[in-house]
Amino acid sequence: MLSSREIRKQFIDFFVERCGHTFVPASSVVPHDDPTLLFTNAGMNQFKDVFLGVGERDYTRAVNSQKCIRAGGKHNDLDDVGKDTYHHTFFEMLGNWSFGDYFKREAIQFAWELLTDVWGLEKDRLHVTVFEGDPALGIEPDTEAEQLWQEVTDIDPSHITRWGKEENFWEMGDTGPCGPCSEIHIDLTPDKTGASRVNRDDPEVVELWNLVFIQFNRDAKGKLTTLPAKHVDTGMGFERLCAVLQNKPSNYDTDVFTPLFEAIQQITGAPAYSGKLHSSMDVAYRVIADHARCLTFAITDGAVPSNEGRGYVLRRILRRGVRYGRQHLNMGEPFLYRLVPVVAEHMGEIFPEITKDTEYVAEIIRQEETSFLRTLDRGIELFDQAADRTESAGQKILPGEDAFKLYDTFGFPLDLTQLMAEERDMEVDVDGFHKLMEEARQRSRAEGGKGDEARQSLADVVRNQKLPNTKFVGYSEVVVDGTHAAEVLVKNEDHFEPADTLEVGQDAAVIVGRTPFYAEAGGQVGDSGTIHSTRGGVFRVDDTVKVGNVYFHLGQLEEGNVSRGSPAFSEEDPLLLEIDQPRRRLIRMHHTVTHLLNWALREVLGEHVQQRGSLVDEEKTRFDFSHTQSLTRDQIKKIQKLVNERIKQDLPVYAAIVDKDDALKINGIRAVFGEKYPDKVRVVSIGMPVEDMLKHPDRDEWRQYSVELCGGTHLHSTGAAKRFVTVNEEGVSKGVRRLVGIGGDPAERAASQTEVLNDRIEALRDERPESLEQDLASITETMSSATLPLVARKRLRKKCDELQEVVKAHQKAKAKEAEGHVVEEARRLAEETEGQLVVAAIDNADSEKLRKAMDVIRSKRPEAAMLLAAPGDKKVTFLAAVPQELIDKGLKAGDWVSDVAKVADGGGGGRPDMAQAGGKNPAKLNDALETARRIGEEKIAHKV
Repeated sequence: MLSSREIRKQFIDFFVERCGHTFVPASSVVPHDDPTLLFTNAGMNQFKDVFLGVGERDYTRAVNSQKCIRAGGKHNDLDDVGKDTYHHTFFEMLGNWSFGDYFKREAIQFAWELLTDVWGLEKDRLHVTVFEGDPALGIEPDTEAEQLWQEVTDIDPSHITRWGKEENFWEMGDTGPCGPCSEIHIDLTPDKTGASRVNRDDPEVVELWNLVFIQFNRDAKGKLTTLPAKHVDTGMGFERLCAVLQNKPSNYDTDVFTPLFEAIQQITGAPAYSGKLHSSMDVAYRVIADHARCLTFAITDGAVPSNEGRGYVLRRILRRGVRYGRQHLNMGEPFLYRLVPVVAEHMGEIFPEITKDTEYVAEIIRQEETSFLRTLDRGIELFDQAADRTESAGQKILPGEDAFKLYDTFGFPLDLTQLMAEERDMEVDVDGFHKLMEEARQRSRAEGGKGDEARQSLADVVRNQKLPNTKFVGYSEVVVDGTHAAEVLVKNEDHFEPADTLEVGQDAAVIVGRTPFYAEAGGQVGDSGTIHSTRGGVFRVDDTVKVGNVYFHLGQLEEGNVSRGSPAFSEEDPLLLEIDQPRRRLIRMHHTVTHLLNWALREVLGEHVQQRGSLVDEEKTRFDFSHTQSLTRDQIKKIQKLVNERIKQDLPVYAAIVDKDDALKINGIRAVFGEKYPDKVRVVSIGMPVEDMLKHPDRDEWRQYSVELCGGTHLHSTGAAKRFVTVNEEGVSKGVRRLVGIGGDPAERAASQTEVLNDRIEALRDERPESLEQDLASITETMSSATLPLVARKRLRKKCDELQEVVKAHQKAKAKEAEGHVVEEARRLAEETEGQLVVAAIDNADSEKLRKAMDVIRSKRPEAAMLLAAPGDKKVTFLAAVPQELIDKGLKAGDWVSDVAKVADGGGGGRPDMAQAGGKNPAKLNDALETARRIGEEKIAHKV
């Protein structure tokens, strides 16, 4: 019996050796460069730009096994995983492609030969479907494919059937490339009688392979036109194929899953997996194995569990797996993370990236499991209570309020609650849940969506028009003279479109054949600058972006005008393109510093560190990387020290264009996983020529150099960076940290400002405590707005904290002194005041001290009514207390203090025995106290 590894290898070898295809490694399951997708869900995703006509490859035939996730968005199989034996969140898609090379004939020949000759599938078990046409769309039946199946294969003609557009017409989207497809199904019934069950979602008659023939383009109006270059895009589910070739009853019974099932049994101590469809234990096995694979690949490729977008999908998957383990396999402690090494060992041969960060991936999962387990049992208890209430009321729909509480309080995703309800033969009020969700939060869970519509419209322009590729010369030139405008597009709201005129102040995009402007890519921002026309036009470039190989210079026309036949920017008008050179120098410097930082992070923190994103501009480098803990002060100091040592050595920066396969052999080379690299790549090495590294790529010494795949602009040598400092370190998501740093003159200024602030702080040590407070506040305010090295900021803050303790000690002493004054004044008033009325102002007091003064007076004069005042610079506080005997005579503290406060332009009140008020005009304090005495005397003199 063929193993899964052998099956995968035979597929790839067949197309490489027999059919002349190029093996292309799988792309990341996290499509970092495609905001329209949460996850890579088909093998064609990495070739989408080719199908859209905005990209190209050095080969015309390709083959691979693509790792895919279908657990969110349009393609979502999550809810079905575990319930049946053939759905997965993570799966492999075997595929072969032709980009304008072969078409239907060869695709059909290749598929039939591999299935029947190489793998020996019984021909009378195979059925194929073709497109029956659609008169409403004006599309004829795909008789070409139908005839080819009969001509180039020996399939039984009765096994060829026609189907409609839902089954046999493939579309990338509402617009763009599309075409008919031909599916290959296999009849697994014992007596081969499953012909009538094709396309009926029958587990015994399943789709095996889909051959898509991309031959049309659909425009915005729905019109189809024939593509000049026709493509082939095929996809075959690897797990399903293994089940067929290994003669197993389901995908989960193959050796794709048996290593995981064995590990699950060992970890949990549960009985062995038995393959039963409705066994809760076997369902748990399937869920946990599938979800462990999905989480391992997704986190390896840069996604992390969170509350938004793809991160929320991962959190749902993880919590679903934890719940099954807790309820059905009695796992009360984290366990999913222990399956990460099993996935890596079993699948690392074809996907080596998952073997590099297993400890990091496992730690992310362990932390998530630990967090969820804290509330899982309580959440299950709450669900059971809510379900019991619902059933007791004779209902079968769990209220949305209960589902929302489970989500909001215990972290239960809605689908998890629905699953638990389904197990009790109940439903959930989904509308009620979503209504509460909408009320509770403002931001959407979805990530990305359509992305920036203006940028999307540029892709539409490239696809729909014949635009020349732009030649980038910005590595060596900052000025280009003599080129011409190939196209000028005007921005109309969120869309760019060709226009007859362009007026001063209008936003637009200029396309030229040759440019020094770097287009935003790889984390480096696009260049800005100006485009001058020899006939008077001046176009300010604010940003540069590219789609495929077309560069768009985005900005505004500042002088002149553009129109059909106008003198400015006409086809005959030579242009002068000049980038903003001071800005470019800062960007180059920060990009080179970023490479040194990437290298230093690995040196200090370890091999698990992988780049998770970056932003390089004229102000800073912002670098995201995989790490599960905040960096210590010593770690930051070491990283900074390593970078500055390389800067001080003034190492030359080398760059060379080489074959990607050769480049990736260099020991220690860094590449952003998930980034789409061409067959020829640019290698940037700091301190060692790329050519020397390529001669002996496996040398250990290369790890002491920064060497990366990079298309960005860089310094000629590191010394121009002058200095590097880290200004911020923080966590941006689970398992991802962010460092922000600056170099060059900004770093020098930051260091200089640190010295100035340090001198000011040291000078404060000799100041008297009375003046220290104000000066310290001024320094603290300066530090909060200044750009300072992170380590230095912490050091300065510590010094400020030490001085603040001196201020606090002084304030405490003053407060104690003031309190003593208040107590002494209260004693004096108690001893010297005659009668039942004590009215006075006490300096250096507040409401708290007034209460202490009242306690002192009351202890000596319990029969007296008191109204005390604490004057300040801008307000005065009044506090009144009246014993019951005088309350009975009509003197109520609340009324009394209210009337008094009004005299000082204030107000207040309270209980008859105790009340407080405030006045806004301290100048009227004496009048207010006189009013207090008068009112008090009148009330006391009143006879009841």
